[in-house]
Amino acid sequence: MTDLKDEPNVGTITAEPLRRAIGERYLTYALSTIMDRALPDARDGLKPVHRRILYSMRELRLSPTGGFRKSAKISGDVMGNYHPHGEAAIYDAMARLAQDFSVRYPLVDGQGNFGNIDGDNPAASRYTEARMTLFAEALMEGISEDAVDFRENYDGTLEEPMVLPAGFPHLLANGASGIAVGMATNIPPHNIAELCDACLHLIKTPHAREETLLNYVPGPDFPTGGIIVDSPQVISEAYRTGRGPIRLRCRWDVEDLGRGQWQIVVTEIPYQVQKSKLIEKVAELIQSKKIPILADVRDESADDIRVILEPKSKNVQPEILMEMLFRNSDLEVRFSLNMNVLIDGLTPKVCSLKEVLQAFLDHRRQVLLRRSKYRTDKIDHRLDVLEGLLVAFLNLDRIIDIIRYDEDPKLALLCENWTKSYSRAMSETDYTAPNKSEFGELSDIQVEAILNMRLRSLRRLEEIELNHERDKLMEERAKIQDILDSDALQWKKLADQLRETKRRFGEGFKGGARRTKFAETSEIEIVPIEAMIDREPVTIVCSQMGWIRAMSGHLDLSRELKFKDGDESKFIFHAETTDRLLVFASNGRFYTLSPASLPGGRGMGEPLRLIVDLPNHADIIDIFISQPGRKLLVASSAGDGFVVAEDDVIAQTRAGKQVLNVRGDVIAKVCKPVNGDHIAVVGENRKVLIFPIKEIAELSRGKGVRLQKYKDGILNDAITFYLAEGLSWLDPAGRTRTETELTEWIGKRATAGRMAPRGFPRDNKFN
Repeated sequence: MTDLKDEPNVGTITAEPLRRAIGERYLTYALSTIMDRALPDARDGLKPVHRRILYSMRELRLSPTGGFRKSAKISGDVMGNYHPHGEAAIYDAMARLAQDFSVRYPLVDGQGNFGNIDGDNPAASRYTEARMTLFAEALMEGISEDAVDFRENYDGTLEEPMVLPAGFPHLLANGASGIAVGMATNIPPHNIAELCDACLHLIKTPHAREETLLNYVPGPDFPTGGIIVDSPQVISEAYRTGRGPIRLRCRWDVEDLGRGQWQIVVTEIPYQVQKSKLIEKVAELIQSKKIPILADVRDESADDIRVILEPKSKNVQPEILMEMLFRNSDLEVRFSLNMNVLIDGLTPKVCSLKEVLQAFLDHRRQVLLRRSKYRTDKIDHRLDVLEGLLVAFLNLDRIIDIIRYDEDPKLALLCENWTKSYSRAMSETDYTAPNKSEFGELSDIQVEAILNMRLRSLRRLEEIELNHERDKLMEERAKIQDILDSDALQWKKLADQLRETKRRFGEGFKGGARRTKFAETSEIEIVPIEAMIDREPVTIVCSQMGWIRAMSGHLDLSRELKFKDGDESKFIFHAETTDRLLVFASNGRFYTLSPASLPGGRGMGEPLRLIVDLPNHADIIDIFISQPGRKLLVASSAGDGFVVAEDDVIAQTRAGKQVLNVRGDVIAKVCKPVNGDHIAVVGENRKVLIFPIKEIAELSRGKGVRLQKYKDGILNDAITFYLAEGLSWLDPAGRTRTETELTEWIGKRATAGRMAPRGFPRDNKFN
């Protein structure tokens, strides 16, 4: 028994820097991910798993006109023979090739449930069956004629193709998507007929510009249709650089219901958008009242797409409603074009449209040369056999004698032992051994063909057919040799193949016509949402715990309302559904609300934190109705503040808009409208400071300037007023008191101030 200690490298420890060890191993993993999993080959547009699926189906003889086989059998063969990964991943990849809403030209003909556009998963592989389509067959045309290189599979027992012959530009026809290490690819589907036209132009004019190619390939052709609304300039730039966004919208029509009523019917949705999630998103927009002019959404789809959008009022313009939906839902998406592919199966590169088409044409030329060379070798072999058979016909009687009487006919026909005595032949006939001059030099192949001839082939007509076949093969060989010797004839042959492909899969083929159309978006004046809402009076109620509601009508503000246990009213004021509410929080952010989208007054309302992204540690400082053109004074507990235009604090998202910057223990403390020429500030120390408001900077965002200086304590309140009218506040009895002699408290900004006047409220709050 061998001692492991005697084996080399057993028990030894090698030391190397951690950075180098991790770097080398991660680089190996990254290359494996890039080349074997994520990026497609520019030549056939396939990843290894897809290539292995199609090749396995070919090995199983699942032709487009043949029978179906269980998907479990196919994925099992792929996993066992070529792709040693999970069967579920293989089946998912195969199922996607069968989905006519995922790929423009399905490579797998599926029978059973292979998923749907709603996002439902395919049935288990044991329940579905599959076979190849005509497109898959076109991708492998010539694979048995030495058209491509083969390599050993993962365990060395079989061989698999490194690339498929690809009878059409599949990379662009069906597109591809994938995420590798540090790079990704996202290529949209295109129309085969347009791609063939572009390739033909590129063959005719090798130095064609990208703009010229776009005359033949104006843009993607998605399997789900839709409308591309980007300008030709944007699309041209994306195809020139290999990267860029493409805007895709749904296709919709207005359906007249009579009596002035109408509804919108969506018949095509954007590519890779799940219909069920799209409808859920639109339903959420209706429920949250973000699109108040939309009343309902219904799915009336069967085999086709039919999504109904019902407006609230017949007076709404359909274009305005759809424009709002485009902005807030997946009825419009941006497809991020990124043509990152493997050139020659080795080098990742972001390619332009021309580079991708040229890579396909170069590959097809190599396939043509290899198939032509293979056919030439086959013709040479057959011509060699035919020469031997014709020699046999010219010396038929002699050949029959040799076969009949010689002990080793093959050796005799090869003319290697002419002096051998044939006792049996000499005793029965006058047979003598042949000499070389009788037959000439016969090859081993020719001799085998002669010995394998059937008796029925000895008729006179057969000799005529052999001569005819020889002449025909020699003519074919001459034509092939001309192609091998001439670059021009090679490109001409490729052009003929592309024209045939266009004829087979172009507009005359079922589903071959272009599905995605183009349209220029016109500037539609978006009417503000407030203008589309019915104007109704409401009473806004917000509790101490942050529960907010909008009660119908202008209620008595002193009316007693119901709140949750331990909660009470904090803000209550009259508003209208067309108003815009601003919420200022202690984190310095402003949030924007629409009264029409707030919960009604039947219950306790909803927490404001669920309506906007208000953090748990932040408190509500103020809620008020927005007035365009007004200015606000904002200040923090540290005594810093500034003036901001109210138009600059409007937030468009749930996250709100950061206006007053606060850090650490400092919080936002004051938000008051600017209405005066002076500002009064009071701290927790009851010191009051008054100074002109022009000394405060006007900002759109920031920390602000120092308003009042504190040795201990923080800012408590601030207000603006006209000095000539005096400063007012409520005394403990609830009466308004106005102080006009304020010289004692007027000072410079950022000073400490002086103690508040007699009768100033104990809570240190101005009126």
